[in-house]
Amino acid sequence: MTKTELPELTVGELSHRSGVPASALRFYEDENLIRSRRTAGNQRRYRRDTLRRVTFIRMSQRVGMPLAQIRDVLALLPDDRTPTRADWSRISSCWRSDLDQRIRQLEQLRDQLNDCIGCGCMSLAKCRLANPEDRLGQDGPGPRRLPDHRGTGFE
Repeated sequence: MTKTELPELTVGELSHRSGVPASALRFYEDENLIRSRRTAGNQRRYRRDTLRRVTFIRMSQRVGMPLAQIRDVLALLPDDRTPTRADWSRISSCWRSDLDQRIRQLEQLRDQLNDCIGCGCMSLAKCRLANPEDRLGQDGPGPRRLPDHRGTGFE
């Protein structure tokens, strides 16, 4: 290790610093979202820049991004060096339009929440105004007007 290099983090240290359980870190590694090296005793060691990757993963999950998309975007970061602010800015911009769309959908859901509870969003036949004759119920069970699991449209 040179003077400018900081020691690597153990899984416990990374867990403590990031606030993410060690089991989740191992899962992220299994899913190729983060990487570690193994010591001679088979213990995981993480580069310090893994903290930023874990934070990015958690924030991305928080806004509803699926792990497959997160993995694809993280693959755009350099492996041979610590990602720079420009690197992070570049990959974050990949999701700007998706996030803007999700925000619009959430605002729409918020604005329609009072109507949604008692209407066809729940496929109930009781709401004669928003879902006469339970038309939405004919499309199948579950919510029919809520954003789908990808946040890209409506079910």
